[in-house]
Amino acid sequence: MVSFELTQEQLAMQAMAKNFSREYLVPIALEYDERDEFPWEAFRRAHELGLVNTCIPPEYGAVGLDTLSSCLIAEEVSGGCTGFWCSLNANYIVSLVLGLAGSLDQKRIYLGQLVEKPILASFALTEPNAGSDAGSLTTYARRQDNGYVINGSKCFITNGGASELYVVFAKTDSGKGIKGVSAFVVPGNSKGLVVAKKERKMGIRCSPTAQLYLEDVTIPEQNLLGMEGHGFNLAMQALDRSKPVFSASAVGLARAAYEYALAYSKQREQFGRPIFENQAIQFMFADMVMEIQAARLLAWSAAWKIDKGVSATMDAAIAKCYATDMALRVTTDCVQLLGGYGYMKEYPTEKYMRDAKILQIVEGTNQIQRMVIASSLL
Repeated sequence: MVSFELTQEQLAMQAMAKNFSREYLVPIALEYDERDEFPWEAFRRAHELGLVNTCIPPEYGAVGLDTLSSCLIAEEVSGGCTGFWCSLNANYIVSLVLGLAGSLDQKRIYLGQLVEKPILASFALTEPNAGSDAGSLTTYARRQDNGYVINGSKCFITNGGASELYVVFAKTDSGKGIKGVSAFVVPGNSKGLVVAKKERKMGIRCSPTAQLYLEDVTIPEQNLLGMEGHGFNLAMQALDRSKPVFSASAVGLARAAYEYALAYSKQREQFGRPIFENQAIQFMFADMVMEIQAARLLAWSAAWKIDKGVSATMDAAIAKCYATDMALRVTTDCVQLLGGYGYMKEYPTEKYMRDAKILQIVEGTNQIQRMVIASSLL
């Protein structure tokens, strides 16, 4: 039977994440968005509290949270600053990949590194001509002696240039499409790994995003994750497991925007009374509450299935698609509710709206999510 009652441990983690968000993120979110810089001090504190790499098992020194508990943290942290959370999410996906395919030695080394010190990690799949179509990757890993030489380029890589650990997807057999894709661990200080360009983005500006070149990057064969040709399936498995958490982050963003706009509407007076007293305004908030609640339950449901070991590919796609579409609708309405003030950078609503847009694009566009849902019906 499904229970909607959180455990005492989950409630404690939720409260800790909320307090961290209010103390370390909300006061600096607009500043670091404007500066286009990553808040390292906040990251170090998040790492100390165990809010980073939450899916790493306890045997490697982490808290080893289940997917639902990670959803609780994502909602609170993203509500403070979605850009900051996006950087944490990259670590989460890399941890998932290492947990799914890493050997015992690879887990001990690389998961240990993520737990030991506050470092960023990157999931390097996307290329200029291969986003949703991973079979079109042109980055190639050629076997050489006791290792591989990787050449190619990656784009839109979260934490790119700031990461100490990359999981890079490359073709090891160019004639096999997605069955020729393999995954590799590439240290951030590898010779030939070049940051070609730091991207200037509309939203999530405090999270570094970069285009990368791999020019004769040489790695030992023990840096191969799993088997050759299993990289695409590995990426999809990791993304399926991360989507409920990603959906929860969209809920957190929408909730933060809603709460700010609601407080504003109760003190902003027009025609001699608070604008919230207008039924048209009340209905807008009623719609927001319905959508936020629905998105949260979809994320939790998909997370619950994953934690029970049940296939949740369609559920995860539904949650991701609905929650991120919802976040853009809600944040757009919040800008509208503040009127001209909502459009000004002195208020957080315009940042909420800018941050919301990217959520519909990353981790598989929402058009791809709809394709996943439709294929699951066949």
